[in-house]
Amino acid sequence: MSTSCATLPSSAKLELLGRRKSFSRLHRQRSRCGLSRRGFMFKGIVAAGASAVASTVAAEPTKPKGLEELPFKPEGYNYWTWRDRKIHYVVEGEGLPIVLIHGFGASAFHWRYNIPELAKKYKVYAIDLIGFGWSEKALIEYDALVWRDQVVDFVKEVVKEPAVLVGNSLGGFTALVAAASLQDQAKGIVLLNSAGQFGDAASPATETEENVVQKYILKPLKDAFQRVALGFLFWQAKQPARVESVLKSVYVNSANVDDYLINSITKPADDPNAGEVYYRLMTRFMTNQRKYTLDSVLNQLSCPLLLVWGDLDPWVGPAKALRIKEFYPGTSLVNLQAGHCPHDEVPELVNKALLEWLPTIASTPSPQAS
Repeated sequence: MSTSCATLPSSAKLELLGRRKSFSRLHRQRSRCGLSRRGFMFKGIVAAGASAVASTVAAEPTKPKGLEELPFKPEGYNYWTWRDRKIHYVVEGEGLPIVLIHGFGASAFHWRYNIPELAKKYKVYAIDLIGFGWSEKALIEYDALVWRDQVVDFVKEVVKEPAVLVGNSLGGFTALVAAASLQDQAKGIVLLNSAGQFGDAASPATETEENVVQKYILKPLKDAFQRVALGFLFWQAKQPARVESVLKSVYVNSANVDDYLINSITKPADDPNAGEVYYRLMTRFMTNQRKYTLDSVLNQLSCPLLLVWGDLDPWVGPAKALRIKEFYPGTSLVNLQAGHCPHDEVPELVNKALLEWLPTIASTPSPQAS
């Protein structure tokens, strides 16, 4: 049963802390700030920001009962041309538009149990970010602002009216930066174990000028090594058996780690450009993402915010959700006994949280970030 993190009894908080004692100090620190380059390098191709280490919490695997599943279509659903690139999306239902944004390595199919249920009352879109899923594996310079621009243009050109943005992991941070640009066209935001980190004023980023040896000798050697190493990691990570193994470590309840989910990850990884996209994400995007911080983005927002958090996610734990709630007044918080991908692990609870919160948007005054 969900509960507000602020109202957790001391015993429950201690229990949560105890469950994470087996992780290293480094992992505990990173659970507070989000994206990790090393985590993505080893788990990166696996679904929904599978930059999580294995959970030590055992759960009895049970499939969701009575939930309709979005049919898996190997050819995809709908396509939109954005900046001469092919972008895949799913759309169902009528009413207030909701845009679902997947995490690292995933696709629109990761919302398989959410789309049909939410579409009973709302018009639901699920988009594949460029470089992922059934969208084109474009050989471009990847940056958080690329996905921001993609979602902003999708709302303006395809949705064509104000929408609620819902994102998991990398998709959560994309929803935030897109909403900051959309302003009044963002009716609300929902974050599920979002990526991103708060800025550290005590440690300002500094840039150092490369000397000749670093630029012309050391850097090329480093790049060559990274390409070989990441090429091997990509090949290994896209193997079905490896995908299944890593997913079972990310999901506390592994019942939904099935052929549907595995196929939705391995099929896009067969694209000829997928390996190069992975390399660019690991070596360029992941080294630049620190310049975009949660506090700087939240300061630009004024729409309602809902956090639906898997508390047993050791990478992006409940402490981060609480910090966001404290920073952004008026935030609603629902805590779930789930891992990094609560929308697919406990979809019935996530759907319930969304369906209870969405009707409040029209009557809730817009909060102001502190």
